Amino acid sequence: MLEAAAEQRRTLEALMKKGRYRELAPKVGLDFTSNDYLGLAASPRLRGAISWAIDRGVPVGSGGSRLLRGNHPEHEALEQEAARFFGADRALYWSSGFAANAALFSTLPRREDLVIYDELVHASVHEGIASIKAQSTSVPHNDADAFSDAIRRWRLSGGKGRVWIAVESLYSMEGDQAPLTDLAEIANREGAFLIIDEAHATGIYGAGGRGFSASLEGRENVIVLHTCGKALGVSGAIVCASRTICEYLVNRARSFIYSTAPSPLAAAAVREALKIVSDSPQRRTKLQDLATFANSTAIKAGFAATSSQIIPIKIGASGHAMRVAEQIKASGFDVRAIRPPTVPEGTARLRVAITLQVDRTAVTTLFGLIREAMERQP
Repeated sequence: MLEAAAEQRRTLEALMKKGRYRELAPKVGLDFTSNDYLGLAASPRLRGAISWAIDRGVPVGSGGSRLLRGNHPEHEALEQEAARFFGADRALYWSSGFAANAALFSTLPRREDLVIYDELVHASVHEGIASIKAQSTSVPHNDADAFSDAIRRWRLSGGKGRVWIAVESLYSMEGDQAPLTDLAEIANREGAFLIIDEAHATGIYGAGGRGFSASLEGRENVIVLHTCGKALGVSGAIVCASRTICEYLVNRARSFIYSTAPSPLAAAAVREALKIVSDSPQRRTKLQDLATFANSTAIKAGFAATSSQIIPIKIGASGHAMRVAEQIKASGFDVRAIRPPTVPEGTARLRVAITLQVDRTAVTTLFGLIREAMERQP
């Protein structure tokens, strides 16, 4: 036991020297770091939905897995509403986006299959892939032709199974969009499945806030993950897919079968969040306008821009990024440094997230502070 503790301490010390040590920090200052893009997490409507659910006798806890006694009418009501909202055949509610993504890739591909994923895809996808016997390969970021080439090489080498393509629609650390139209064409041509993580687009982009994959939902070979803890302001995740895929997950996905079901109160709140997205388009418009302003402000400050609410300010060294972030925080702005292995080596950055909890004045001030801090730091 003592030897293990000593080894763990050495690992922590090594992380400190590399500028990669992590610790929990309180919320301080203006929010430029959360994923609460539409400002729904503390909205009166979500609080009201939970209060009303409590008044109706909806329990806080589920009491077990969905396959035991944990399946509550609120879970099923949310899944029915989500399927209608996103235009899917069926939907399944999970405890988190990480659990759902990991389950998709640990459950669906078979030994003879191939999983091709964008090199910058989320860690939850890697978690699922690591536990399977199917072949897997990464391709350069947002290069649709690379996916097609990888499939061709695999077929030529004797690959005869199914292909699974894994991407995010909007990349959480880059703020850029995947070429979904091209990837859908490749999937159709190759008889492949396209799995799209809409985590940072759900509720914001696409027709009615349905995400960038809105026009692809409902296709037999498309599976879409919508997380509920970002723009929707609650927690959990919704997998939208064909009825057969969803039934297969219920029967084979270990994290679904053996996990306590999400709180029924959370399900009630997510259902209300979908209604807010549907009947409050002004929230999406306001966020998109603010993101456009933020990106133009970033350019004026000498930084690269994106076309979304996520603006990475790439700095390079982890220590440098941490020092800049601390200086910004001391000025009353909550911006966090993102370091390897979350991002590639040499690309430590500030991840600026634009939410409806800030305004144009705050945005302008923030980018001025970042410019000053970067010039001041060695």
